[in-house]
Amino acid sequence: MPHNKETAGTLFRFGVSIEENLLDRFDTLIAQKGYNNRSEALRDLIRDALVREEALTDIPVAGSLTMVYNHHAHDITHKLTHFQHEFGDLIIATLHVHLSHDDCMEVIALKGPGSRLKQMSDALLGMKGVKHGKLVITSTKT
Repeated sequence: MPHNKETAGTLFRFGVSIEENLLDRFDTLIAQKGYNNRSEALRDLIRDALVREEALTDIPVAGSLTMVYNHHAHDITHKLTHFQHEFGDLIIATLHVHLSHDDCMEVIALKGPGSRLKQMSDALLGMKGVKHGKLVITSTKT
């Protein structure tokens, strides 16, 4: 059902057909996450899907890139610094944590076009020595 700015914020009801076992699993999940009702959970799922789509475009989004890497890996510290300078217009702040003798965690707060945040995160996460990482995107538009 299309809507316009005059109806934005107005609640609409609609029906959804769903298999019983899928609904049972959904109800279990939303109870575990502390939702008061299915509507709240469904709204969050829709928002999440919309933000994921925005992350693939030039729409401005915010996000965080968290990665764990072995700081002994050849030249990784220099390469990480280089990439952060290359994408400096996207970086709001960074946090560096020593996890162990070998491993560090870096959290980079980001803001900018979703496609560029993804480009930067893909480049950093693909570097030799990075053990694990994830880009999380959010938006105020949803």
